[in-house]
Amino acid sequence: MKIVFMGTPDFAAIALEAIVKAGHEVVCAVTQPDKAKGRSGQMQYPPVKECALKYNIPVFQPVKIKTPESIAELKKYEADIYVVAAFGQILSQEILNIPKYGCICEHASLLPKYRGAAPINWCIIDGEKESGVTIMQMDAGIDTGDMLTKVVVPIAEKETAESLFNKLAQAGAQLVVDTLPQIEAGTLIPEKQDDTKSCYAKMMQKSMGCIDWTKSAVEIERLVRGLNSWPSAYTYFNGKSLKIWDCDVMREETSQEPGTIVKVTKNAIEVATGKGLICVNELQLEGKKRMDTKSFLLGNNWQEGMKLG
Repeated sequence: MKIVFMGTPDFAAIALEAIVKAGHEVVCAVTQPDKAKGRSGQMQYPPVKECALKYNIPVFQPVKIKTPESIAELKKYEADIYVVAAFGQILSQEILNIPKYGCICEHASLLPKYRGAAPINWCIIDGEKESGVTIMQMDAGIDTGDMLTKVVVPIAEKETAESLFNKLAQAGAQLVVDTLPQIEAGTLIPEKQDDTKSCYAKMMQKSMGCIDWTKSAVEIERLVRGLNSWPSAYTYFNGKSLKIWDCDVMREETSQEPGTIVKVTKNAIEVATGKGLICVNELQLEGKKRMDTKSFLLGNNWQEGMKLG
């Protein structure tokens, strides 16, 4: 099949590379415009563009995909199907109707759960035991189309959003490759989503990482993992931000006020929460490098009774 691929970040680029290596003809890669990076303002290519250029695939970067000019450009490629993965723009019904086999989307959750922009983060924050990837036939809604294929990926006990991202990207890329010939052969039976079982995974914002120490140790530990590596979970100490990169739940209870450091050893900092204790394993004080707690304590004289938050 002739494929137009639509996507932007690494998650999508991994799928594009798998599709190309599987021998499919990708006639165009559609991605978001280049963005300025850092203080230098140097323009940076989206990962999908980098991948496409490596394989000499034409690249189209519309500011708005729904304009008549963009739609006319898409029609030039006469693709059989559009494959979409984390593109970042909503497709109109007119676009969905262009290719013979319609548009399919690789979504990083087990639909209908976790529709929306940040399914990987939220399934960890919510304490799910498994995640996965769903290939769906796109409709005009947000992640509401009929499901075609799925793959389940277990969530490990210390899984972070970053590590789960890598697992889902690889699993999803293979699932797309396996699904395309089934679509062409007409052997798939679409399954409608049960809207009563859906939940929305809203986009991550930096403010979501601010730790509320009145929550339970279990909830805080999941937040730390779910926001690793971006936007990261953080608190404050003496007016400076303090990122928490890794921690463990301590089942002991305490009468200390949430956010209070209740124990400092050579290798550990234990902090009171609304229920249970958190043992901080890795942290980063504003303006300093990320380091394990043992290394951090060599240069910081923290004592029991100090407060975070």
